[in-house]
This record gives sequence, structure tokens and C-alpha cells, in this order.
Amino acid sequence: MKQILYKLFEHRYLDRKEARDILQNIANGRYNNAQVASLITVFLMRNISVEELIGFREALLEMCHRVDLSEFNPIDIVGTGGDGKNTFNISTCACFTVAGAGYPVVKHGNYGATSVSGASNVMEQHGVRFTTDDDALRRSIDRCNIAYLHAPLFNKALKAVAPIRKELGVRTFFNILGPLVNPVIPKYQLLGVYNLSLLRLYTYTYQESGTQFAVVHSLDGYDEISLTDDFKVAMPNSEKLYTPEDLGFHRIEEQALYGGETPQEASKIFDRVLDGTALPEQKNCVIANAAFAIQVICPQKPIDECIAEARESLESGKALATFKKFIELNS
Repeated sequence: MKQILYKLFEHRYLDRKEARDILQNIANGRYNNAQVASLITVFLMRNISVEELIGFREALLEMCHRVDLSEFNPIDIVGTGGDGKNTFNISTCACFTVAGAGYPVVKHGNYGATSVSGASNVMEQHGVRFTTDDDALRRSIDRCNIAYLHAPLFNKALKAVAPIRKELGVRTFFNILGPLVNPVIPKYQLLGVYNLSLLRLYTYTYQESGTQFAVVHSLDGYDEISLTDDFKVAMPNSEKLYTPEDLGFHRIEEQALYGGETPQEASKIFDRVLDGTALPEQKNCVIANAAFAIQVICPQKPIDECIAEARESLESGKALATFKKFIELNS
């Protein structure tokens, strides 16, 4: 590890094999916490390269517990995290909205590392039992259109670095890797990123993998469509800048997206979004993200039609009914 660190300290880049080997060694406990923290710090000081990202991804996918749900052609909706905004669980709400609209979803999530509450915190607050059992996951997506994969259970490298990430309390390259290593390898992906360089990095990576995708970024730094500012959407054959007003939404204030001080508070906000008692701004933010997820699956549909589908799912109670069924199946 010393030689690798010296190389990185000299501002040199890893090749794909070196990156793959490092992640495998982390998973196997061959480095101490100080060495892993040093490695993480390097990638806070410079951007990760495409070759490094692909090498890290290959290692994680090689080591993960794979789950075959390909017959459902699911989508994953996720943000990288690390934007420092402490928003409520927008992408998780969007997942149940999309599932409520009739589209299969495989959510790959984790505990919050840089925010109060990640997707796994919300799931735990509702009594969800995480599992790697293929039959249980298949039953969940078959009966309620959604399955949840708690990332550390499926990849020992993510589990190994979880305490270090929490202690550091800042975004790391594992935020970048998480969306790329869903063990299902879903056909579709909606991904939110916290800066434009990551938007382009993911776009190149997804184009190479053949995934149907949209990478989104709000220009004021959110890793989702926040409706607080203009936002960019990159898809396989296009990249477009939108304003909230383009989609019929009002621009909203940042405090409307606040995620609370505790996992319990975050869970209550999540519940209010699904049961229809949340702020209109919160609901609109979820609808916007869900709409672009639907368009990833159905690129021929105009975005206005996708927004209408997402709104109907959330406001009719279909998203809430989907969530209740999910809890019943997974508790």
C-alpha cells in the first residue's frame, strides 16, 4: 500500500488493474484504517479518472453477491450523496412513486454517510429487514414492483469501509461507486450527481456499459432535481438544461427540502410525502425526479406525460399503497 500511496501523492493516476486490486485488498482487510483513510483523501483532492472508476467498479462487481432480476427490467433511482445539503430522502420517495406508477424498481441504498438519513435509515425506521435472499427479493418486486438491496450486505468492501466513511463525515469516492455497483445491474438508471464533472464521468461510464440512463445535476450543487435552480439532464444521446418553469413547476427555496436533524425526523418527512401531507414543494421535487426516471424507461414519452404519471401515482395514493405492501412483504 505504501507504494500506491506514494504514487498517488505524486499526482499520478492508477491504471485499471491497480484500482481493481486495491478494492479487493480493502475488502480482504489487508490495509489498516489509516491507509484506507489516506487513499480516500487523495480522491477528495482530485477527480477520479475513468480508468480508476472502471477498475474500482470491476472489483466490486466481481466480489458482490449477484442477484438476477433481469426479467423485470428494473430501474434504480439514486444520488451519489455528498452534496452537503441534508435533504429529505428524495430519491427513495421517487422510487415508490415510480413503482406505484407500475414500473419495476430495484433500489440499491445505504446508511447516510454525509447526511442525517440515507435510504437504509428510512427503511430501518419502518421495520424493514434487509436480506440477500434471491427469492425474497424476487417476491417483493413481483408483488409490489420494488425490491430494496442494502449495499453492505451485498459487497464486503462497502461494509469494510463503512465505519471509516462515517468517521470522516465527508463524501468519498465510494459515493461515486455506489450507484455503479447495484448487484442486479439494472437495465435502467436515474442518477443524481453533485457536480458537472461527475455528470460527464458517469455519462462516459454508462455509455460504455450499455445501461439506459439519465444523469441529473442541479446547478446549485444538489445531487438530484431539486427545483431550487436550473438543472442538467444527460441521457445516452442528449444533454439538456432545464429550468423548473420549463416543466410547469415554481422555483423553490432550499429550506423546503430540509431532511431533519435525526433519522426519525427524516422518516416522518418521507411518510408525509407519500401520504399527501407534505409541503407542495417537497411533493413537486419527488414528482420531477420520478418523471425523469419514467422517461428513462419510456424515452418516447414526452416529459409532460411522465410528470402526469408521477403526479397521479403520488397524489392518488398508489405510491403509498406500494410502500405499505413493501413493508408488509419485507418486515
